[in-house]
Amino acid sequence: MAAIGIADSLEIEEQKIKEAVAGFKGVKRRFEYIINQPDLIFVDDYAHHPEELKALINGAKSLFPGRRCTLIFQPHLFSRTRDFAAAFAEELSGVDNVILLPIYPARELPIEGVTSNIILEKLDSPTKSLLSKEELLKWTENFSNSRNKEFGEVIITAGAGDIHKLVEPIKQILIK
Repeated sequence: MAAIGIADSLEIEEQKIKEAVAGFKGVKRRFEYIINQPDLIFVDDYAHHPEELKALINGAKSLFPGRRCTLIFQPHLFSRTRDFAAAFAEELSGVDNVILLPIYPARELPIEGVTSNIILEKLDSPTKSLLSKEELLKWTENFSNSRNKEFGEVIITAGAGDIHKLVEPIKQILIK
């Protein structure tokens, strides 16, 4: 709305404003729909902090009430994982199924005793697991082959590391 107001105040033609708004596809990796079908929603998001995960999960719950949700989360940084493990676990406990990936180290060296497992141990989720990227792709294959396509599942990938590299392979498995 702000962009429309500014464009209007700059006296940009109304038709050009309408075309620009119609062509806007949203911000990449912020609740980005990868698959949006009645029986399957796949969203990718950059959320890498507990407050961002809280907003992501609340948004998904309000948009898709009653649907089962799997959130695949890649923690970003050893220090952030150590400092926010309990908060990550608290927010992630709000979804039906949590899959954690190993920590993406970015600019940090490993910290002894700090792994994704410290989040996993604190999770209060009906179904939770810690998988490698390869194991995640196998899980996706099994999920795709066995899911009840009438139910309307929601799958979310989240994190600031290299999890975005898994989005296309996951999508390809899910749509075949």
